[in-house]
Formats: sequence, structure tokens, C-alpha cells
Amino acid sequence: MNPASPESPSAVPRLWWPVLVLGVVLVLISIIFLWHLHRDVVDGEARELGLLSLALTDEVDRGLQGAQEGLRALRGELGEGRLPLTASALRTRAVLMPWIQTLWLVDRNGQVLGASDSTPAPALASFLPALGSLAQDASSVSRSFIDLRTQKPLVALAISFAAAPGTSGGWILAAMPATTLLGAFSAASPATDARMAVFRSDGARLAGSFVATPALDETSVAQRLASQQSMELRRFRDGSQHLVGLHGLPRYGLKVMLTRDLDVLLADWRETALLTSLGLVLVLSIMTLSVFFVQGAARRRNLAQHALQVQLARTSKIESLGTLAGGVAHDFNNVLAAIVGFGEMAQDAAPLGSKQARHLERVLQAALRGKALVERILAFSRGGAHASIVFELEPVIKEVLALLSASLRPGVVLEQQFDASGARLRGDPTRIFESVMNLCTNAMQAMPEGGMMSVELERVVTTEPRVLSHNQLALGSYLRLSVSDQGGGIAPAVMDHLFEPFFTTRGADDGTGLGLAVVHGVVAEFGGAIDVQSRLGHGARFTLYLPECTDALAAPVCLPEVTPNGAGQALLVVDDEPALVAMTEEMLKVLGYEPVGFSDPVTALQTLRVDPKRFAAVIADEVMPGLTGTQLTAALRLFAPKLPVLLASGYGGAMLAQRAIAAGVTRVLAKPLQRAELARALTEVLR
Repeated sequence: MNPASPESPSAVPRLWWPVLVLGVVLVLISIIFLWHLHRDVVDGEARELGLLSLALTDEVDRGLQGAQEGLRALRGELGEGRLPLTASALRTRAVLMPWIQTLWLVDRNGQVLGASDSTPAPALASFLPALGSLAQDASSVSRSFIDLRTQKPLVALAISFAAAPGTSGGWILAAMPATTLLGAFSAASPATDARMAVFRSDGARLAGSFVATPALDETSVAQRLASQQSMELRRFRDGSQHLVGLHGLPRYGLKVMLTRDLDVLLADWRETALLTSLGLVLVLSIMTLSVFFVQGAARRRNLAQHALQVQLARTSKIESLGTLAGGVAHDFNNVLAAIVGFGEMAQDAAPLGSKQARHLERVLQAALRGKALVERILAFSRGGAHASIVFELEPVIKEVLALLSASLRPGVVLEQQFDASGARLRGDPTRIFESVMNLCTNAMQAMPEGGMMSVELERVVTTEPRVLSHNQLALGSYLRLSVSDQGGGIAPAVMDHLFEPFFTTRGADDGTGLGLAVVHGVVAEFGGAIDVQSRLGHGARFTLYLPECTDALAAPVCLPEVTPNGAGQALLVVDDEPALVAMTEEMLKVLGYEPVGFSDPVTALQTLRVDPKRFAAVIADEVMPGLTGTQLTAALRLFAPKLPVLLASGYGGAMLAQRAIAAGVTRVLAKPLQRAELARALTEVLR
């Protein structure tokens, strides 16, 4: 037997050594991890408690400062003789002062000169610093005392006032509920175990969110006041540990204390430690068993790595295809435009019924199929070179459902609800038709055993931005179109890739993965948003938010059956491809127009600026160096606001229709242009 083989006795120890070493390493890593996690939890809670303590201390400081300013104003009135020592006058001042409930004027002998109500004044000996040694601008705080009327604790603030006619001087006392010193603690408290208390410099507790202070008596608090602020762990007399934060108010001789129970703070950490320990035991057990299956595990790992590499290669291929499609679309459509344009002119010159005419017809058919294929592939990202008219949405949806109702699968029930009569959109209705058809088809395919497919349309108004599953919805008025099914739902892993081009969960013969990508492109073109809600086993709901249009419906245009010709009107043609400029000029001459071509948009704009009335219309490409078609249109609108502009584009990017409308484009045409389409468009805009 080979000693190096796993079956040999000498091989067994060598197989166990890595397991033992790795086990020790895992235990050490777990201990270090839990120690760091423990420290991070405590440090994080300490920072949070410190910030909260600082904020509450600042709130107490501002409240006491406001009360002190009120007392100083009262002292000024008293010194000027403008303050009558009546209960009503003092009550009025108390109402106007923040936090203050009761006011007293006490002379140096302890005699009450005036009070805002019948509440007994606190003992003068309960104030710190002592009232007899109180400086002119200083204040003193009393111990808490009980209001005999409400049986609630009060705390008094005192300042001195100078002798006035008929008086020997004394102190102005202002009582406030002790709970006001806790400020917004009840609202800002980070947890139910958090506690807050306010102490005086001698350790006397003035207010607190617990009945007693379990660890700090008056002496220990007074000793700790030498430091104005601290944050540390302390063990209370009952044996429990607490995180304690102290911040001082030297101006008033107060200390604000916040505490958190360490046992409560570390509850999640202990659960994590337990789960880590159980996981460590489980991992070590699995490692022990894996010794006997190491070769199989290696093979499975290699297979998994290979599968991952294949998946990454496919993903990279899809991403590269999308990038490549967008980059070459413009140039490819220019090639198709030359084929279609020159092919139509060559077909006109070919003898009727000849082989040349038939061959040219085949060429044109192939070019148009190429155009349709490019449009289909680029639909998910282009969303631009399409008609932009105002149309009603509900008839388009009903037309889709009428076509689908004849081919519903057995067991599929169609439910429809429309609550947006007369609702209109601006854009290409055929694109909406295709999107609704894709959503409904997907819904039916998701229910092979039958179920209910629901289609709903309603108006909604958003008053604040909303975050949807795949978009952010801005403010505005929308038409909400929902298509829902009762199928198996969408897995979370699929949700992230739902609208990627060519992504599909069906077989190769059941779909291309372009349907939802087209829907995404259409919604982007209309300036809307998409929301998808689904749970496995509970179906899916696709909701499209499309901006509602309030413009009037587009008037029907009756165009002649035959290709209309021009009457010698001068047309300006702009395209960065000289061959396409020459082809368009020749096509327009055949149609009876007088074309003037430019391959430089800047030169074309200068020509228009010199004599804008010379031309009846402008035909411009969108993607050109230096100046795009929409930029050219926006520039000429400054001196030729009514000049018709036809914008031709093979790949204008998302939202081209909206950019064209904003720039003042009259019509948007998709490349490659056919002669009949161009002729009808010119007839319509020149009419």
C-alpha cells in the first residue's frame, strides 16, 4: 500500500492535522471576533449615550438660563418700582416665564413679601450655594420639595435682589416641576432600560426617571463632580453593571446622569456569541466529516468555479452586447438609410417587371427587415425616435385585451377595471400597445394551470417623491396601469435582473428576454416609473406610472394615397454623413423640392441665421459632432420660431421625444427614412 495514499494508516494523522490546526484557528478567530464585537457594542452605546447626555444637558442648561433671564428681568422691574407685590402680578410674570410654576419674593429674614399662589416657599437653607453668599449675577438651586397641593416634587431657582424703598432686599424664588429638568428624555430615550437623573453638586438628586439611585449616593456623586464630564462602566450595589454618562452644568452646580443596563446592551451580543459557538461546533463537526470527502469536495469546487466562470462570461457577453448595440446603432442605421434611399431611387429607374426591379425589391425588403430588427434590439435603451402625439390610453388597452381575449388559455379569467376615462398620454401609442401586450402575455404565461389576470387603470397624484421597486417616482399626476396575475411569483434573485435585455427564466423556445426590457424602455421614454411587487407562490403585479397629458387630442390627418410631391420649396438638409446628405438631396429633388445640404451643423445654422425665410423646412440628423439636431433646433428657434423641423434619428438615446418637444422639433422620424414616409411628413408639416 502506498503510504502517501489516504487509505494508509500514516496518511490518517496527516489528514487530521489540518483539521486540528484549522479548528484552533477558528476558535481563536471567534474569540477575537466576539471580543472586538463586545468592545464595539459598548463603545458604540457609550458614544450614543454620551451624545444624548450632552444634548439633554444642553437642553437643561438652556431651560435654566431662560428661567434665570426671566428672574433677572423681574429683578429689574422690582428695582425700578414697577412690580406690585400682588399675587396676580406675580402670577402673570410666572405664566410668561419658561418652566416656572410659582414665584415668591422673600426678604433676608425669610419673610415672604409676595407669592404668585398659595404654595409654601422652600426653606432658604435648602439652596446651594447658600443664599447669604450668593453673588449678584449668580443663581442658586434648592433641593427638591413636595408641592402640597399636587403632591409632586418641585425644584426652586433663586437670585438676589437689592433693597428697594420699603424693603431690606432678599431673593426671588422660582419653583418649577422637577420633571422639567428631564427635558425630552422620555421622547429621546434610546431604550426602556435607559435612566436619567439630575444631581446637585452636593449629591442631592433633584429629578430622576427612576425611584432611587441604586449605585450613587449623595457623597459619591459629589466626589465625581470634580470631573465635568465622564463616560464609564460602573458596578452598582446590586451587582449589576451599568454604562454611566455624566455631564456637568458648573453655572448651576448641577450634574446630568444617564445610565444603561449593560446586561440589556449586550443581549444581542450574547445571542451572537451563542450562535457563534453553535456555528463553530457545527463547522468543526462538518470539517471532521469533510476529511472523508475531501476529493469529492475538490471536484465539486472545481465544477462550481467552472460554472461561475461560464456565468460571468455570459453576463459579460450580455453587457458587451448592450454597450455595442448602443454604440453602433447610429452608424448601422446610416448604412440602412443609404441602402433604402438609393435602393428606392434605383428601383424607380429600373424597368417595370425586370429582374433588376425584382432584385431591388428584395434588397429593400431585406433593409426594412434589418430596420425592424435593430428597433427591436434597441427598444430597451433607445426610447426616442418615435411618433409623439396625444392619444387616449384606455382605447389602446382595450384593443390589446380584445386581441388577447380570443387566445386566453383554458382556466385564465380576465378582469378589467378602468377608472380613468378620457385619460391621455403624449408619445407613440404603438409603443404603449406593445408594452401592454408584453405584460399581459407574461401574466398569462405565468399561469399555465389557469388563474385570474387583472388589468386596472386609474388616475393618481403623488404629493411627495416615492421609491418604487425599480424607479423613483417624482411629484405629479400619473396614470397607473397595473397588470397582475396569480402565478408562481418572482424569486428575489430574478427581481434584480427583471428588466435586463435578453434575461429570461423560460426556455430558449419560449422567449427572447426582450419583452420586459422593451417595457422598461417605453416607460423611460414616457418619463414614467415601474413598480413590481411579488411573493413566491402569490403571483406578481406590474404597475406602470405614466405622466398624464392635459393637451388636446391630436387631430386625425388624412394623407393622400399616392406619394405627395412638393412645389419647389427650399429645404435645408443637415447630416454629418456626406453620402446621406447627397442621397437625401437627390430623394427630395425627385419629390419636387429644392434641397440645400450641409454636413456641418454649425455652418447650416449660420446659413439659416443669414436668411431664415429662404427655407420652408429643415431636415436634421440628431447625433452629429459639435451640434446635435435638438441643439440646432433650439438655436434656430431664437430667430425662426415657426420654421418646421423634422428630426431624423437612428439612435437618439432615452427620452429623445421629450428633448425634441422641449427644443421645438415639429416631427421626429426614425432612420432609415423611406421616401414615402418622408414625403408624407413634409406634406403634413408644410400644409
